[in-house]
Amino acid sequence: MSKLVTIYGGSGFVGRYIARRMAQEGWRVRVGVRRPNEALFVKPYGVVGQVEPVFCNIRDDASVRAVMHGADAVVNCVGILAESGKNRFQSVQAEGAARVARIAAAEGVQALVQLSAIGADAQSPSAYGRTKAAGEAAVREAFPQAVILRPSVIFGPEDDFFNRFAQMTRFSPVLPVVGGSTKFQPVFVDDVAQAAVAGVLGRAAPGTYELGGPDVETFRDLMKMLLRVVERRKMIVNVPFWVANLIGGALDLAQTATFGLLANKTLTRDQVRNLRRDNIVAPDAKGLADLGISPTAMEAVLPEYLWSFRPSGQYASIKASARNLRKT
Repeated sequence: MSKLVTIYGGSGFVGRYIARRMAQEGWRVRVGVRRPNEALFVKPYGVVGQVEPVFCNIRDDASVRAVMHGADAVVNCVGILAESGKNRFQSVQAEGAARVARIAAAEGVQALVQLSAIGADAQSPSAYGRTKAAGEAAVREAFPQAVILRPSVIFGPEDDFFNRFAQMTRFSPVLPVVGGSTKFQPVFVDDVAQAAVAGVLGRAAPGTYELGGPDVETFRDLMKMLLRVVERRKMIVNVPFWVANLIGGALDLAQTATFGLLANKTLTRDQVRNLRRDNIVAPDAKGLADLGISPTAMEAVLPEYLWSFRPSGQYASIKASARNLRKT
């Protein structure tokens, strides 16, 4: 274990999968997080002392440099879906990415992988998309040989997409959808992790890769698939963008008025702007195939972690088998 990789945000949804795979590759893994005591679950990813969570604030130069010192490679997974407190899109996704790349170049790091997102665009109507693009531009300027990954919606056991809507099916008679005709190309979290590892190990040429799964579906069709998996019948209601914008604005205002005590984790105006655009891999973009990775289909994974949202939970299959037995 002579090689060391620093993963910023390494205890997050995607970061933990990258940390596990890097440990399996025999690397020492330094996981930079804001709350190391809440990231102790990453330690068993390797042998004793191989994976260590350490404190880091990506908004601070000294903190980023201390966690990076001695590292052979760096992966930046830090990103936010909604602003809260001092964590703003500009400070985290633009300035934070620029800081990591600038210090990586100064420290002589050999490889840098930046996790961005499909939709990163300097002309995007959303602050999320604009700051992702600004972060990418800063990374390319400071570290030209960097590998930039742009995944579509990421799914997996800890995701905040399918899990959130599956939870809603338990209590709500309807399933509200904003932008039902917007297209997505969900990608499995471990496929994204494999792409990041390829970048660290030098198996990926420098440049930008857009990562999507084998299926392109509308938001509405994704919810239909979800309902089939959780074995529930709900009415899917399309929420017009103007209505969603009013709801998001009201929730944003409530967060501002309460100085963040009522955090808007439901729907923001910026998220509504994002939902107006398709989230799929561009036809001419490099992707998983260029990295030698076969994308994983949603049907192969969703039932493995959404079964708990079925009316009978873990007993759903047993009850279905019993019904079939009675019929025969």
